[in-house]
Amino acid sequence: MDVLNIRTNKREELIDITELVNNYIHKSGLHNCILLIYSPHTTCGVTINEHADPDVKNDIIRKLKELVPLNGDYAHIEGNSDAHIKTGLIGNSAMVIVENDTVKLGRWQGIFLAEFDGPRERKIYLQAVKSV
Repeated sequence: MDVLNIRTNKREELIDITELVNNYIHKSGLHNCILLIYSPHTTCGVTINEHADPDVKNDIIRKLKELVPLNGDYAHIEGNSDAHIKTGLIGNSAMVIVENDTVKLGRWQGIFLAEFDGPRERKIYLQAVKSV
């Protein structure tokens, strides 16, 4: 297992980590496998979505803020219940196929760290799961 360390800059943001994942694949010599991309945080997830148009990630953040507001009727006393709920909706991991040293993503897809309680220093764990 390896770790990507990523510094987030805002309370809520989607950070495109596709290039970091591809660099990891090349440096690690992975050729054909399944790669698990996992966030060990309860307020920060991982998702795959469109990265060609930055408006998509902005729309996702904006809509999540509407659906799960910062100051809702929450029992959790730390003041970040919305971040926990948003992470639950997005999820903590993604699995991708690595074929011939490249992540097999759709034409418009990218891999994103989804920050909901930043800014913080985040870790993303990477684990090659199975040779294909």
